[in-house]
Amino acid sequence: MKKTATYLPLLGIALASGLWAQGGDPSYKPKRINKMIELMEAGQPVYDLSVVGAGYEEGKKLAKSHIDFIQYQMEHGPFVPNRLREFMQGLVDGGPTKSGHRTPAVIVTLPVLGLDGPTVRANHWVIEQVLSSGVHGLMLCHARTPEAVKMFIAAARYPFSRDGLKDDMIPEGLRGSGSQSFAARIWGVSSNKYLEVADPWPLNPEGELILSIKVEDKHALANVEQTTAVPGVAWGEWGPGDMTMSLMGLNRPRGGSAQATGPGGMPALGAPILEEARTRVFDAFKANDKRILHGTTIDNIEELIKWGVMVTHGPTEELTNKGRKFTKREMAY
Repeated sequence: MKKTATYLPLLGIALASGLWAQGGDPSYKPKRINKMIELMEAGQPVYDLSVVGAGYEEGKKLAKSHIDFIQYQMEHGPFVPNRLREFMQGLVDGGPTKSGHRTPAVIVTLPVLGLDGPTVRANHWVIEQVLSSGVHGLMLCHARTPEAVKMFIAAARYPFSRDGLKDDMIPEGLRGSGSQSFAARIWGVSSNKYLEVADPWPLNPEGELILSIKVEDKHALANVEQTTAVPGVAWGEWGPGDMTMSLMGLNRPRGGSAQATGPGGMPALGAPILEEARTRVFDAFKANDKRILHGTTIDNIEELIKWGVMVTHGPTEELTNKGRKFTKREMAY
């Protein structure tokens, strides 16, 4: 396709138009287990939806949906690992995705907060239970200190060393043998293969796990330049609801202007202190080459993608298709 476009530009445009009409290239073959990582490596934005307490039937229904990854909410949703396993099995049984991946990527927002290193270490069992369900990634909410983030990365890894990786600042991995069996079946690989690839990307270029953080209170904001520099974190967001509560309390604005403002046409937030916090968080993510999540609309999605938003919500096919067409995405939807 790329070669044709180089020598026959008009034909390339015609073929590309056909791909958009079909929802991407139907002959596309996946290169990775984790659809989200594959798209990020290609420089493509990714689109999500969120579920709470979903089980087997919900998984089957979402297996072929228009989104790239699913955020499974456990921070404020029920922590029921068996229900999560049923959801993952439903995705497998209802799949593959239209892009040919076994399932969409599934990212769990953890009920453990990143208050400090000891807190995360003491609750490493939660991370092990979640990863053993066969999910593809995790989000650590209220990531306040670099020590908390380092322990988060360690809790998601196995203890053996991997040659050539610059991971000296990360403590030894905490996952144990036995956690790989069910997860490997969900991924459609052997247990040995799972042990090999269940490692955070891009810290490990061959890794199929993707880890993220939320910088969503004044304590996390104070350390954002250090937490976003920890290797093993691939993307994140600033958590506007919690950040507003932390910085403004009950005096929080009841919604900003609908008029776009600031870099990239970011939506107004209604208070300078919030604008400053968002800018600081996003500057830190960009400086450390981490992808940024921010909500978009059908009217501003192209502008925000140009600014650097690479993770966003996909409530409608109209929105996701507009973004995918704008970035000339070839992967089937």
